[in-house]
Amino acid sequence: MGFLVRTAVLYFLLLTTCAVAAPGGVAQQMLTETNLARTAPQRYAGYLLDLRRQYQGRSYLMPGTAATFVMTTEGVSALDEAIRFLKKQKPLAPLTWSQGLAESAGELVRDEGGSGEIGHTGRQSGGVRQRIERQGTWLTRIAENIGYGPDTARLMTMQLIIDDGVPDRGHRKNIFTPDFRVAGAACGPHPSYQNMCVMDFAVGFH
Repeated sequence: MGFLVRTAVLYFLLLTTCAVAAPGGVAQQMLTETNLARTAPQRYAGYLLDLRRQYQGRSYLMPGTAATFVMTTEGVSALDEAIRFLKKQKPLAPLTWSQGLAESAGELVRDEGGSGEIGHTGRQSGGVRQRIERQGTWLTRIAENIGYGPDTARLMTMQLIIDDGVPDRGHRKNIFTPDFRVAGAACGPHPSYQNMCVMDFAVGFH
C-alpha cells in the first residue's frame, strides 16, 4: 500500500492498559523503546535472545508469568531472523516525539477500542492519511504500526520487530526506516485483544 502503511496484526492475550496519546505512560515508552532499538540494535538483540529461552515449539512463555503461553505463527524462526537482522543493523538517529502524530494514533485507538475492529482504517476515524492530515502537514513519507496484546512497551516493541506472521516484516521496516525523523504513539484497551498500541511515523510533520 502507499505511504509504507502496512496492515498486519499481532494477536496476544495479556492485560489492559489505559488509553494514552500524550507524552508519558505506555505511549511515550513505546517511543523510548523504538529509539533504543534504532540507536542500539545490537543491544536490543539481547532482549530477543532472552525471549528465545522462553520458546517451546511454536509458543513461548510470557516473561513475568508462570504459565501464560503465547502461540506464534512461525515459531522461533521469525525470532531468530529478527535477531540476525538486529545484529547487522547499523544504528539510526532517534525519533522525536510529535504530539500531532500521537493524536492521529489516538484517534484509531479510541475508534477500535469502541468498535472492537482491527486494522489501519477506523470505522469513524478513517485511514492513516486522513487521520494524520487532520492534525497537520506531513512531509515526504508516512507509515503506521499497530500491535495488539502486550501490556508493556518493551514486549509490544519486540513483537513488532519480530513481526511473526507478517511476510514483508512491514512493522520492522517502519521502525528501521532511516528517513523517518518524528513519531507519535497512543495505547489503550481493545475489547478482543486486551491492549493495542498505534505508532505513526513521518519524515517531518508540522
